[in-house]
Amino acid sequence: MPLTIIEKYFSSLTEDQITKFSQLEDLYTDWNSKINVISRKDIEELYIRHVLHSLGIAKVQAFNPGASILDVGTGGGFPGIPLAILFPETNFYLIDAIGKKINVVNEVASALNLQNVKAEQIRAEKVKSQFDFIVSRAVTNMPDFVKWVKGKVKKESSHELKNGILYLKGGDLSEELAVYKTAKTYDLKDYFEEDFFETKKVVHLPLKYIGK
Repeated sequence: MPLTIIEKYFSSLTEDQITKFSQLEDLYTDWNSKINVISRKDIEELYIRHVLHSLGIAKVQAFNPGASILDVGTGGGFPGIPLAILFPETNFYLIDAIGKKINVVNEVASALNLQNVKAEQIRAEKVKSQFDFIVSRAVTNMPDFVKWVKGKVKKESSHELKNGILYLKGGDLSEELAVYKTAKTYDLKDYFEEDFFETKKVVHLPLKYIGK
């Protein structure tokens, strides 16, 4: 069962979390047949390429109860939905500019009874609130992403890492991150042994680059 890949790296899941993770395959396969939110090739590798990849953020920083997380360009709900299952007491706000994708997110969150997820069709620039962390999965280059989310991170940090961006990205990022001297990059191959993660990373960009 594909779910065992999640349990391999997250061994203290509750029965409720295991149930929710196990439902993702049927939910996304069903929705993908109506609205193409995940490529056909990737749907067969859902647990590695989408669920576990999203949870790479949790290996870098676990979220506190009561913390607020903004997922920008969530698409079908990644990384937000897997993170919301893993951190049921953390509040997640999932946004995307494409309405049909947000419809899928809302349907999946409802089917899983995820009380800690709010999803909305809105551009990041229009969001008024502030968050502990902003997460995303390679929706654009970092300088453009920083412009979108400027001023949307709370100043007071309560996590091990300073508040800021946690960004899932692959490949050589040296040029893209050159202007962000204190950005830190975490290689997902240090946490996950599957070949898919060989070049995948989580980038942490602290608040100082995204303050007002």
